[in-house]
Amino acid sequence: MIMASDMTVILRLPTRTLFEGQATRMTAVAPNGAFGILPNHIDFVTALVPSVMTLRLVDGSEAIFGLDEGLLVKKGAVVRVAVRRGVLGSDLGTLQETVEASFIEMDEDERQARSALSRLEADMVRRFSELQRPLI
Repeated sequence: MIMASDMTVILRLPTRTLFEGQATRMTAVAPNGAFGILPNHIDFVTALVPSVMTLRLVDGSEAIFGLDEGLLVKKGAVVRVAVRRGVLGSDLGTLQETVEASFIEMDEDERQARSALSRLEADMVRRFSELQRPLI
């Protein structure tokens, strides 16, 4: 059996890939607590809760992400993470501010989209009700 020294991590949002690269370790938080993954860790799947995920990159630097709920799948030397919302932070001190600003902006965009959808639905119901009226 070949022992891997690193793993590929792919972090995806609904609209784009937030991160794709090589890491030597990772930490994240599942509903039952925090956990760590090394390149030769056993394959598994887990849900993720809103939290901080860290990666130790192959160059020795660290990548820190603020994540919303999601799913993590590790198979072989590839870890795939899919989350609703996520941001890359430069350090833990500024990550909270980045998360708050980004998530508030996303919440406002979602609110506007839901409002527009509600107006479209109401207009469609009104038009269908007009179709059911008898012609005079």
